[in-house]
Amino acid sequence: MDRFEWSDGRLFAGESVTYQQQGVKLYDGEEKTAFERGNLILTNYRLIWKDAVRPNYNIGMHLSLLVFVEEQPSGFGKGPKIIAYLHPTPPNKAAGPFMYSQNTYIKMSFKEGGHKEFFRYVTDQLQKKTWEQKSVPTPKPTSQQPAQQRQVRAGIVGIERKLEEKRKETDQNITMAFKDLNKLMEQAKSMVDLSKNIASKIKDKKGDITEDETVKFKAYLLSLGISNPVTRETHGTGTKYHNELAKELATILETPIRENGGMMALTDVYCRVNRARGMELLSPDDLVEACKLFENLKLPLRLRTFASGVKVIELVSHAEEQAISDTVELLTSIGSLSADELSHNVGISVSLAKGRLLAAEEKGKACRDESVEGVKFYPNLFLTGPAR
Repeated sequence: MDRFEWSDGRLFAGESVTYQQQGVKLYDGEEKTAFERGNLILTNYRLIWKDAVRPNYNIGMHLSLLVFVEEQPSGFGKGPKIIAYLHPTPPNKAAGPFMYSQNTYIKMSFKEGGHKEFFRYVTDQLQKKTWEQKSVPTPKPTSQQPAQQRQVRAGIVGIERKLEEKRKETDQNITMAFKDLNKLMEQAKSMVDLSKNIASKIKDKKGDITEDETVKFKAYLLSLGISNPVTRETHGTGTKYHNELAKELATILETPIRENGGMMALTDVYCRVNRARGMELLSPDDLVEACKLFENLKLPLRLRTFASGVKVIELVSHAEEQAISDTVELLTSIGSLSADELSHNVGISVSLAKGRLLAAEEKGKACRDESVEGVKFYPNLFLTGPAR
């Protein structure tokens, strides 16, 4: 449709009408347009469409832009059509109803018959190529007002057209993205299985690879994800689902929690687990319910809540007294610690560090100082006495 130009409906010098038909609708490729039930006029130079209601709403296209035409017979609930295949848009084309179209053909639907006669006449004109025998003058607007109207129409239609194209392009990109994501997820399970096989073989391998390197490499491979995560679809709902989920969590969390000093904040657990599960994400409620079952199922982990409200997952073998003792020892050696400072020194999250300091305070082995600079904890000298 971007081959059409706005027209005042008048004929050029030497131009004559060959055939005309009422009730013709134009399509831009397969897409409907606003050009419905107009008068289609075929001349020896151009194809002109005139709106039956708005007398100044006319468009025209030079016949030199037509490659060939073909008939499309009527179908169930559809009338006969003529398909016109087009040459590329010339660079010097005047303004028209469409600034850009990706379609290389238009369709003309004949609601009131006449398609066979039109097809015969237009095929005859394409064979004669009368326009090559004489130079066709460029149409000019009859006044300033029609020219302004044409610019307004072209601008509005052009903007609408570009917005529609952008929307279609976005939809297509989203569709392709989800196709790629589905392919990635199909490959993910096989990759995880492969990683486990490689890890088990490397662990048994003797030679250049040291034991520490073997264990570290195995951890890297296993961190790729969970091949068959527990879901409601595979394990039902209710208690059975949460029991199986608790066992899965214990399997994937025991090693990283041990490496983290025996304790990990529940927020960190949530992020780590969902990263490993890929698309089968866990809700916070399901995670908490599963963690509450650790001790009942006699798993090596347990859920603990500090006085501050911070929830953590810790090893059953993790000694709380030892953690408090280590925190107090660090407090004594440094003199004072905030939660942020303890976090940097020990390598744990700030919320977990705050929980340790509050636990030490609860046992009477540390005391706090609240000021405009924040909260800092000190060794409880009232209990231990000042160093001499």
